[in-house]
Amino acid sequence: MINLLVLKETAENERRVALIPEDVKKYFDLGFKVTIEKNAGITSGFLNEDYKKQNANISQNIKKSIKKSNIIIKVQKPELGIIKEMKTGTILIGLLSPKKISSENSLYNKKKISAFALENIPRITRAQDKDVLSSQSNLSGYKAVLDAAHEYSKSFPMMMTAAGTITPAKVLVLGTGVAGLQAIATAKRLGAVVSAYDVRLAAKEEVESLGAKFIVFDEEVLKKS
Repeated sequence: MINLLVLKETAENERRVALIPEDVKKYFDLGFKVTIEKNAGITSGFLNEDYKKQNANISQNIKKSIKKSNIIIKVQKPELGIIKEMKTGTILIGLLSPKKISSENSLYNKKKISAFALENIPRITRAQDKDVLSSQSNLSGYKAVLDAAHEYSKSFPMMMTAAGTITPAKVLVLGTGVAGLQAIATAKRLGAVVSAYDVRLAAKEEVESLGAKFIVFDEEVLKKS
């Protein structure tokens, strides 16, 4: 039986968890023994009992669980102390920041740990369900507009009242990748007048399909980009 361990996130302001309760059953049905570090899902709204209902075990001794695990998953890369506890040949999966030179990377080699950095998975059709960058960028674009609306001193939509009319907020989105397009859509839903800019002229159609105005500074330069 393969032992799969889900570690609790310890980074400041990190509220995600690497595995949600409803997905535990999928691994259980494949013959995995799933162990969850105690309270790993609390900040995401999942209780230990939620995992137990899906046949997961709750670890009371995380060091012991790490040493027994064949596969360890975590949203962000684990601390050095955790890596040192892993047995030789462990498979580690998460957002591991592989391009940063760090002592963690050399320790992976020393302990023969197979580290799979999800952010390095090719963004191709066959791997769409593993594309963590697009999903998180989507959320970033959405949350950026909500934060902007919170900080803005006025309302986003146009307000027409007996006392007068409040004009809608004007929002400019710079860059129309995954995050930018979601930001446009969110700002439009909140009632703002949205404009957007991108160095790619090809993005114009996508921007306009969401109801925003595409800004062109120099069309000849854009065509060459």
